[in-house]
Amino acid sequence: MIDCPCCSGKPYAECCEPFHLGRAHAPTAEALMRSRYSAFAKHEVGYLVTTVHPDARHDMDEDQIRNWSERSEWLNLQIVSTERGGPDDNDGTVEFIARYKDSGQVQVYHEIGSFRREDDRWYFVDGERPKKKPVVRETPKVGRNDPCTCGSGKKYKKCCGKK
Repeated sequence: MIDCPCCSGKPYAECCEPFHLGRAHAPTAEALMRSRYSAFAKHEVGYLVTTVHPDARHDMDEDQIRNWSERSEWLNLQIVSTERGGPDDNDGTVEFIARYKDSGQVQVYHEIGSFRREDDRWYFVDGERPKKKPVVRETPKVGRNDPCTCGSGKKYKKCCGKK
């Protein structure tokens, strides 16, 4: 038995393969996301195209998708979070991290994918990179001319901030 590339822990034949072969449709947005990752790993370009929402297919380049799929070694998929996207929902988001090798270099692709269900089928609509969270200091910033935090009485730049 071959493990499914989507990292579900299930055999491919019981996980994403039925979706790729058209025997079943993904029941949730996360299942569709996993099956799309597996489609990249298995070079199932037709599946990748048909699981994109019809309104978003206009700028798809199948040759480019095939090239990326085939030249990459797909390492693993991590689902970070899901919002909605269940069997009774009509939309949802899945945040994921896909790791792959391209030209021998490990790449990390982090995205929040939007999904929509129409006629009992889930489709990928769009994706965006997560916004970086701002760095929040735990202590106040010490300026060069502020008193040194060590209590010496000197300015910070003449004491602990000396380069």
